[in-house]
Amino acid sequence: MTRRQDIVVRPVAGALGAEIDGVVLAEPLDDAAVASIRRALLEHQVVFFSNQSATPAGLKAFAGRFGPLYVHPYARGLPDHPEVVPVVREPDDVGRVFGGTWHTDMTFEDEPVLGSALYAVDVPPRGGDTMFASQSAAYDALSDGLKRVLVRLNAVHSAAMAYGRGTVAGARTMALKTVDAPSEVVHPVVRIHPETGRPGLFVNRLNTRRFDGWSEAESAPLLEFLFAHAVRPEFTCRFRWRPGSLAFWDNRSVQHLALNDYAGHRREMHRVTLCGDRPYGVDGMPKAPVTPAS
Repeated sequence: MTRRQDIVVRPVAGALGAEIDGVVLAEPLDDAAVASIRRALLEHQVVFFSNQSATPAGLKAFAGRFGPLYVHPYARGLPDHPEVVPVVREPDDVGRVFGGTWHTDMTFEDEPVLGSALYAVDVPPRGGDTMFASQSAAYDALSDGLKRVLVRLNAVHSAAMAYGRGTVAGARTMALKTVDAPSEVVHPVVRIHPETGRPGLFVNRLNTRRFDGWSEAESAPLLEFLFAHAVRPEFTCRFRWRPGSLAFWDNRSVQHLALNDYAGHRREMHRVTLCGDRPYGVDGMPKAPVTPAS
């Protein structure tokens, strides 16, 4: 446990995650509090707050202290707050849940988002937890030989699997938009965190299609290994929601998963996301345009 001024940070798992006490999100944060939360986020990759009361405007004000706010291209925000996406599942919704596949947010963007703050408005009496996985811990656990291979590879990402026509992107109550032909972007397989300098895996099952210059069939065996390796239990933590809970994660170094185990109950969350930057690999160079698959 560490204490920074009036803020107490308690790690919750070996790989990542910490609870933060001593912060009232309904009140304006001073610069010292913002700096303490940012340090905790960089160190623990995802931080959790309990017993909060956040309006959509307050949620935007909190997240805005850490960077510009992002407007989701496919999930509609609240009418008066387009930056706040309501993630809702009604009791009679069936099938997949929004975020129900391990993923890193918006890696189909040229500049994937920095992170998100997710606030619990209404939670089921049981279930509906969210899991997080440290991609720096996953990278560190790889063999030196595989690391040497991966740092030279780039991967192609697309919104097609999540938001393309014919996909089931999430609960029907979210009024998600779909696209006919999502574009593709290229990112390094191993991303260097722009603030900590730590390398981490940067592929995910939801958005990564193939390695750049490889076909999907050629890419599948190694990608399947990486998808499974990246979310091994020892790299994860699990957060149980209560009304007024808030999770704030670093999208540059984690994957997350919304568990689908609360059928027949309502769950409503409000999410605000921060704009990010262009990922770079160990060479520090921007990636070339996408190479069509053979």
